[in-house]
Amino acid sequence: MRLRFLAAVLLGCLSAWAQQVLTVDQLVSFIRSSISLKQPDKQVAGFLAHVKLSQKLDDRAIEELQGEGVGPKTLDALRALRDQSQSLAAPAPVTPPAKPTPIPPPSSEEQARILDEVREYALNYTKGLPNYICTEVTRRYADPRGGQSWQLIDTLTARLSYYEQKEDYKLILLNNQMTQQSYNQLGGASSTGEFGSMLKDLFEPNTQTRFEWDHWGTLRGRRALVFKYRVSQLNSQWHIDYERRLDIVSGYRGFLYVDIPASFPVQEARTILDYDYVDISGHTFMLPLKAEVFMRADQVSTRNDKEFRLYRKFSTESEIKYDTPPPLPDEQTTEEGKKPQK
Repeated sequence: MRLRFLAAVLLGCLSAWAQQVLTVDQLVSFIRSSISLKQPDKQVAGFLAHVKLSQKLDDRAIEELQGEGVGPKTLDALRALRDQSQSLAAPAPVTPPAKPTPIPPPSSEEQARILDEVREYALNYTKGLPNYICTEVTRRYADPRGGQSWQLIDTLTARLSYYEQKEDYKLILLNNQMTQQSYNQLGGASSTGEFGSMLKDLFEPNTQTRFEWDHWGTLRGRRALVFKYRVSQLNSQWHIDYERRLDIVSGYRGFLYVDIPASFPVQEARTILDYDYVDISGHTFMLPLKAEVFMRADQVSTRNDKEFRLYRKFSTESEIKYDTPPPLPDEQTTEEGKKPQK
């Protein structure tokens, strides 16, 4: 009934518009509204027979509307309006907004200086972290079609403690229910090490990571310098395990898209790790916010979305009431102007 009510409103508008002179933009807007509300082709064409245009209607506008689904009678009425309006002036061209002037990249010297500062920070990163506890939520997805239709398999809520530069994981909830199982007993795809080893390995001298300027980006409202990087398999420390039977060390590049030999069951793997500033006992630290781990093996894709929440100082008296918070919104981990990748 709602559609019928809207249709009645539109017909009333049509009656009023039929007595007016329309611009081409008004005509196009009207036709698109009639398509959206699925107005009868005969009725729309009948109203157009009484419309006059103040501007010239060209074939391009009619072709665009035809592609959007106007009926044959409406199309004939539009062509009649086109013929009647040939002596009129064409609509003023729409001036596109000026493109912003791109920001030039830093000089090669400045890039080198920035990378040196980041390297020093990364290599000392774990030394400056406090002892703390947080909640790690992992939502595990699978798709036998290879990434076309993700299905949520389970949700894991774990206590992650970081004490004296060592990580300890204890599974607390499985699908929001208490469990005594461990990650190894669950099977499936899992990962650890997001708190320091990934960042540290990237800047270790022995890794010999190659960096290259890519672009300026904006993430969570802050401008970022974006570099491409590449680590060869020869210098990599990144292990990929398949069902705890096979293990491979792989090179990685960019956002950790992985180059894996065709004979290995895991044909694709990547990890994206986001950091943000977190307050712990009145002090601000840059800590992991979210990690996305993607793998494709035997034509089946899996994706683990990890979130790190409820940070607090570690102590023997530390307590966390465990529940599973809703997922972080995409805009918190997606560069502004880009669509989230799933």
